[in-house]
Amino acid sequence: MSKAFTKEDDAVEETISRPQSSPLPPGVKNYLTRDGAQRMQDEWNRLIQIERPRVAALPDASEAKRETQLVDQRIAYLGQSLQSAEIVPHPSAPEDVVRFGATVKVRNRAGEQSQYRIVGIDETDLDENWVSWRSPIARALLNARLGQRVKFRFPAGEDELEIVGLSYE
Repeated sequence: MSKAFTKEDDAVEETISRPQSSPLPPGVKNYLTRDGAQRMQDEWNRLIQIERPRVAALPDASEAKRETQLVDQRIAYLGQSLQSAEIVPHPSAPEDVVRFGATVKVRNRAGEQSQYRIVGIDETDLDENWVSWRSPIARALLNARLGQRVKFRFPAGEDELEIVGLSYE
């Protein structure tokens, strides 16, 4: 079909209006830390109260429509995630076992230390070393004890990680 017979906005709407789907496979629980759920709720509130009215008022109608669709898509995703979330509380007593929500400090065979926080899929932030509880590194660490060594296969090869620190925020 000739471009002369299509509206440019239709093409934009087709690519934007598809709803985001959950990164969780069907039947998998949507675990969140308490602070992660609060951050998502804060973002949801900010998008509804501030961002959506701001983009809806943009002077360029097509830009306003496009931006509003993007904001609405994020609002819907956050709403769905929060509605399906299972908030996992911190352990009531000090733990020496790695659980969901833990910040785990590990040392490899070469003596180099790394730190990971095990969080929900929607909270994952690799810049902060916050890894999903479904990630390979989290699966290797979960249920291990402080002082225990676990084997983990990195892209560069297998290594042994000793758990040298464990905390819950």
